[in-house]
Amino acid sequence: MQQQISVVTLGIADLARSRRFYADGFGWKPVLETPEIIFYQMNGLMLGTWLASALAADSQRKHAAASGAFALAHNVTTKEAVQPTLDHLARFGGTILRPADAPPHGGFRGYIADPDGHAWEIAWNPAWPISPEGYVTFGA
Repeated sequence: MQQQISVVTLGIADLARSRRFYADGFGWKPVLETPEIIFYQMNGLMLGTWLASALAADSQRKHAAASGAFALAHNVTTKEAVQPTLDHLARFGGTILRPADAPPHGGFRGYIADPDGHAWEIAWNPAWPISPEGYVTFGA
């Protein structure tokens, strides 16, 4: 089986509030919007923000899984970009969970939650170069 992820879908409570964080905060462009879901084309995968009730119904679960059991990451090209990125996203509805600092394993990172509590690590790692297309390669 091919080692890849096609789509990451986050259950959300309010589509407009989520759109403000992702489209206005990150500056990502939606490729499809319906009254229940917004898709963003990423580098090699799709990110969906879907009303949690519709996601639960589609997956035949009573409730969508709670946020907090995972973290997504957005890598930036410089150490100096980490805290300003966190601050920028906070102005669009995010909540800073951890200000930028240096973890013991190297690099620089901080955490922010989107309006629905999904954690995003904003990180810089000198061992993970970012291509012009936005692809990160481990240890390249």
